[in-house]
Amino acid sequence: MLKKSHTPKNMLHFKQGIGWKACYDDERNLYTAKTSWRGDFHLYEIDEEIYNRLDEPGVYAEELIHTGRHLYYSQDNPIGPPTDMVIDENYVALCPWAEIQTSGRVMPQELTDVAVNLWENEETRQQWEKQRKAGQKKQE
Repeated sequence: MLKKSHTPKNMLHFKQGIGWKACYDDERNLYTAKTSWRGDFHLYEIDEEIYNRLDEPGVYAEELIHTGRHLYYSQDNPIGPPTDMVIDENYVALCPWAEIQTSGRVMPQELTDVAVNLWENEETRQQWEKQRKAGQKKQE
């Protein structure tokens, strides 16, 4: 008689590399990741495509993770005072598996909103610059 293979629900599956760790929660069908390096700590919600590509050869996992939805950021490095930035208030519930770095100094929500807006505008500017440069090369 054959036994059915059974995978229990509420299983967390992980992938990990230097400076990053990603998790798939099969009960919630949720993909999340953390990156940390030299005092900077980030939490992201990622999608299945990003999660599946993390262990592909030649893929820079941290850069790929940073394309996800930013949830939380903590900085404790020589550049400035230790600061935490809460981008999504549900970051703890979304990433219960993560050992979350905290400085204890949470940035006010108004400043967080300004910082997120600046980052989004900077990403848009960088994309525009890449497109502009690519267009100039084609014309040459």
